[in-house]
Amino acid sequence: MGFKTNSALRLAGGAVFDRDGRPKTHIARGIERAVEVQRPLVLANIRRLQRKHPNASAAELVKILEHHYLAAVSGGGAAVGATAIVPAVGTAAALGLSVAATVGFLEATALYAQSVAELHGVRLQDPDRSRTVVMAIMLGEEGTAMMQQLSKGQPWGSALGGASSGMLGSIGSTIRKQFLKKMLARQGSVIVGRALPLGVGAVIGGAGNYTMGRSVIKAAHRAFGEAPDSIPGELAAEIMDLPDSRSSERS
Repeated sequence: MGFKTNSALRLAGGAVFDRDGRPKTHIARGIERAVEVQRPLVLANIRRLQRKHPNASAAELVKILEHHYLAAVSGGGAAVGATAIVPAVGTAAALGLSVAATVGFLEATALYAQSVAELHGVRLQDPDRSRTVVMAIMLGEEGTAMMQQLSKGQPWGSALGGASSGMLGSIGSTIRKQFLKKMLARQGSVIVGRALPLGVGAVIGGAGNYTMGRSVIKAAHRAFGEAPDSIPGELAAEIMDLPDSRSSERS
């Protein structure tokens, strides 16, 4: 058992990291692209939840988003990790699924973070700003410390609207570098962990994603503070103007 696990670890590690221990280029690019979520998808996500919970306040919708987000990321991580138990699915195949699961985790995180921002009245129409917000939240305390330069003593999300493009661009550039340095290394380790056989991957996948998901939620709380009772007026109007697609909301 130990030999098989060690062999799998070497195989998975070689596919994810280069000889210097850095994530390979295609892994890095895929992870960076995964934090880019188009705003129309964010608005549609909020509209879907509002349709399912018509009497929910903005604060209650945020709680629902948190529940759905944790369920999605922890369940997906465990499911991919469990594939390494199946004899027909080798470590190399499980590794490919694990990379896809990591991208899925980051996409789910970006959708969650941007949806929470919108419910707090932070309109993320600019793609660069939205990426900065998502990366800062995923960096946790370090991201919070950098973004807190925008707002003294208040949740930094409340200051995004008044921040100049130059200042936010400078902070965003630093955040991007730190994100690529720290998050890619962390996600690379998780990719390897999920691909381990004999049930080890299932434990690492589910537990690892759950822990990271909880950290993301805490960082979002620090970024935006308490959610309002009512959906911000501009957001409510935009949601009302979306095309009716009830058939896609029945799933």
